Amino acid sequence: MSTSLESRVSDLRQQFATQDALDILRTAVEEAPGKITFSTSFGIEDQIITHLIFAHDLPIEVFTLDTGRNFQETYSTWSKTILKYQKPIKAYAPQTDSVQALVEAKGPNSFYESIENRKECCGIRKVEPLNRALQGQQIWITGIRAEQSQNRQTMEPVEWDEPHQLVKIHPLFNWTWEQCWAFAKDNGVPTNPLHQQGFVSIGCAPCTRAIKPGEDFRAGRWWWENADAKECGLHATHNGPDPVVESVPA
Repeated sequence: MSTSLESRVSDLRQQFATQDALDILRTAVEEAPGKITFSTSFGIEDQIITHLIFAHDLPIEVFTLDTGRNFQETYSTWSKTILKYQKPIKAYAPQTDSVQALVEAKGPNSFYESIENRKECCGIRKVEPLNRALQGQQIWITGIRAEQSQNRQTMEPVEWDEPHQLVKIHPLFNWTWEQCWAFAKDNGVPTNPLHQQGFVSIGCAPCTRAIKPGEDFRAGRWWWENADAKECGLHATHNGPDPVVESVPA
């Protein structure tokens, strides 16, 4: 990773302040041609960005982390997206030997037993595959929005990701939840039906539930843990690891 792109972060923040999401993506392509990737977990924000990339034939790789424990609705959304746009979505799965060793040693649901066990599972199923997906890339596009959490409000639309040594760009950072749904409806973007069932965060099926009216959005993720432990290591903020991994509405 060249230091020149790291030094561009401040300038890009100023430039993006006057650009819409599509122009942000186009600028990103110019900054790092052939070395830009987008991670999707098939929440609505990610689906919007996928639409912008595919509908406008932008040369940005789209990938997902197939943890092996996703919801069937998520897999269905994945399939519908491929059928609509006729574009590939690269899948990164966990290392078979690591998953096999974990399950043999601790069983299939060890993540319920302790925070340490849950983070071990996240590390195997999410963090290690993500590290592989980002190897050799210079820009990582995400669906993060400021509304999604208190921690994310401390982030910037463009950031230097020190652990992965790349620039991280959030094209929908200042979008509202209502804007996302209006765009999806107007543009026929396939959306995950779990959103309509009260799921505000769409992660692995054993670790995600719908929330009740008035509940904090974090209530749906790792609900058996204390709120301050709810992170898995994919994203980091100025305040430490982000407690929300997948796309989450306000």
